Amino acid sequence: MQFDLNAQPRQVQGTSASRRLRRSGKVPGIIYGGEVAPVMIEMDHNEIYLQLRKEAFHSAIINISVDGKKEQVLLRDYQTHAYKLRVHHVDFQRVDATHELHIKVPLHFINEETAPGVKLSGGLVNHVMTELEIQCLAKDLPEFVEVDLGALKAGDSIHVSQLKLPAGVKAITHGDDGVVVGIVGKGGAEEEGAAE
Repeated sequence: MQFDLNAQPRQVQGTSASRRLRRSGKVPGIIYGGEVAPVMIEMDHNEIYLQLRKEAFHSAIINISVDGKKEQVLLRDYQTHAYKLRVHHVDFQRVDATHELHIKVPLHFINEETAPGVKLSGGLVNHVMTELEIQCLAKDLPEFVEVDLGALKAGDSIHVSQLKLPAGVKAITHGDDGVVVGIVGKGGAEEEGAAE
């Protein structure tokens, strides 16, 4: 999925300048990384707010145009107001086609309702992870990683090493082959107590 954003260079910095920007319907931000110096930017609040509501935007390559000059970036961080629907600041990192990215992508779980552990045994799906840290080149970046629960029985689980990753994508596990998802048997705690 392609995302395009427009931004303008930000001339003024500081807390009071950022406050004035926000009052005028703009969001301050920064683009950093690569060989080029960081660029302070401002963008339309409603445009960035609507994009942030899309799951794919958080792990996609974004084409950002600053004063007519296009760059490819990743969303790295953003701040929002504590209780108002307001975006306060956005950070983007430049993407280099020759260097691998380290980014978290969402996990999409399929066949939960038809898994034998749920359908036949009445078990519950336990999502241990909802996103996966991966390493890949920009051209190989997936929008999400699919996790198929179709064959899981009660008590079974899927580990990171068992995920089917797209070509060119590696999972970053930090030496731990963690559990991604499992199916807990119906009344698991009661059964354990009875067995003891």
